[in-house]
Amino acid sequence: MNADDFKRQAAAKALELVTPGMRLGLGTGSTAAHLVDLLGAKVKSGLDVVCVPTSEATRLQAERLGIPLTTLDETPELDLTIDGADELDNELRLIKGGGGALLREKIVAAASDRLVIIADVSKRVRQLGAFPLPVEIVRFGHLATTRLVAAYAEEAGCTGDITVRQRDGQPFVTDGGNYILDCAFGRIEEPEILDEALKLVPGVVESGLFLGLAEMAIVAGPGGVLTIEADWSARDDDE
Repeated sequence: MNADDFKRQAAAKALELVTPGMRLGLGTGSTAAHLVDLLGAKVKSGLDVVCVPTSEATRLQAERLGIPLTTLDETPELDLTIDGADELDNELRLIKGGGGALLREKIVAAASDRLVIIADVSKRVRQLGAFPLPVEIVRFGHLATTRLVAAYAEEAGCTGDITVRQRDGQPFVTDGGNYILDCAFGRIEEPEILDEALKLVPGVVESGLFLGLAEMAIVAGPGGVLTIEADWSARDDDE
């Protein structure tokens, strides 16, 4: 089996959490696409759900499959969001945004009672940062914003190349009309400190650090499908 097979296994396991009448957030990316495919088959067989997509790509896929869609304006509270991740550590801290939808993904996740992450085993890491951290920024003054991101990140203990994401020789533009910086920090020793630092930069819309949002991760690999649950009590004790 290959990584794509594992992604589909994780998606199939997560689909067991979906019950009739649910309001669902649908993630973006290659793993989430498997979930949408499998959900489409369930809907065709009679499953009654309504869904909020986290990107235009996911919306188009869901529409093709006949999945009923809504918006957060119409349905501001969701029962469950199922999404992928580019990296997840043992505390279920995440890096997301490789597909360019991090802002909408975080908004939908925050509107959900539960966020469940699906991934193949390659996405599980001991420390975040090997995958370049996406940071969504407004287009106005983006070079100045990039310099500030580098400076604030360095104060938070992170250094590395920061580049504007490109597509077809031009800056990649998100569904929200913004640019994405890919920050190759290599290691993020203190994700919470970096996240707080990035929030102070004018021009930063959102970072791809998803902290304290994921309740569960379903990770598939050669050893089978593993379910990892967040230890909220440990976090409460730390606070």
